[in-house]
Amino acid sequence: MRFRLAPTAAQEAALLAHCSHARFVWNLAVEQHQRWRPGRASAPGYLEQCRQLTEARKEFDWLRTGSQTVQQQALRDFARAMSNFFNGTHGRPTWRKRHWHEGFRITGRRGTQWDVRRVSRKVGEVKVPKVGWVRFRWSRRVPDDVRSYRITLDPAGRWHVAFAAIPRPIDRPATNEAVGVDRGVAISAALSTGELLSVWGLSVKETERLARLQRRLARAQRGSNRRARLKTAIARLKACETDRRKDWVEKTSTTLARRFSVISVEDLKIKNMVRSARGTIDAPGENVRAKAGLNRSIHAAGWGLLVSRLEQKAPRRVVRVNPANTSITCNACWHRAAENRESQAVFHCRACGHTDHADVNAARNIRDIAVGRTVTARGGLGVARPANREPQPALSSP
Repeated sequence: MRFRLAPTAAQEAALLAHCSHARFVWNLAVEQHQRWRPGRASAPGYLEQCRQLTEARKEFDWLRTGSQTVQQQALRDFARAMSNFFNGTHGRPTWRKRHWHEGFRITGRRGTQWDVRRVSRKVGEVKVPKVGWVRFRWSRRVPDDVRSYRITLDPAGRWHVAFAAIPRPIDRPATNEAVGVDRGVAISAALSTGELLSVWGLSVKETERLARLQRRLARAQRGSNRRARLKTAIARLKACETDRRKDWVEKTSTTLARRFSVISVEDLKIKNMVRSARGTIDAPGENVRAKAGLNRSIHAAGWGLLVSRLEQKAPRRVVRVNPANTSITCNACWHRAAENRESQAVFHCRACGHTDHADVNAARNIRDIAVGRTVTARGGLGVARPANREPQPALSSP
């Protein structure tokens, strides 16, 4: 759970110092592991790096003035990241950049190294080492079993504190109803019930203002105050768009988890779909700008985040199905042909004449595939015809 911080000017300077110290220690650990090569002595582990940090704090005053808890926690986070990398679950840890990776983490039992308290109905305070009590907007109760929190600064200049609390999954409804979700660009999520959901993006005026700011940024001189102000204004608009997308994902995933027992989605390889089409110098790509615009639209629709939140809120109730031919197969007669989909929004079957919204028809096909594999196996009433089976011959008229 994340809250918006409201530090004073002095507290903000101290928080920025903590961020710089944590980033410096992290980058030193990355450099040590990048210099290591197989066959040489092993790279230093967490305990050895902590010993080196103690020696560095004795030698450098600017590092000694910071919090040792923040700096040691950066090394602990790096050790966990390297462990995840060797286990094959995450990528290799990379450099942290200024103005982009600003943040630090504090761990420990609540009431010892750190604490949190409520001041008023909408104001709370969190105790940060060597900073003191920092206020934040209290929007919900902080659980008592929280063992750590992370303070971050986004490119828009907003401070946040995130407490490590895992919420309970949403209980399965008693309706035993299934739903199919088809994700798209024009329509972010089309449900098999006929509902069409779209991400709340920037308004028309905000989009026009963003374009003006980007044109001014292109003409601004590097290193000038004007360029810095323009970058901050653009970052605020981008942060507004990101916040709206996350808010839409949270509300949509919660609604789906409460309404349906089985949620079926396409098993899309999003990482491959948004891969750049630039190519190389010898073999340059084609339609690079169009592909880049499509990639941005896919990211803006929140495809991956929606499925991730669904799997967290409704564990073991989300079914991933093969998306092959779901958009060109008729849900009424199973006829499969590319000509069935006349446009992005219109589906008209050439065999039976069935007409529907193209995304809704695909969502119903996705639901039928999932229902045949899950609800029927539990003894429920499932659809016996998968939507992506071989097309059946059309019945002759009497």
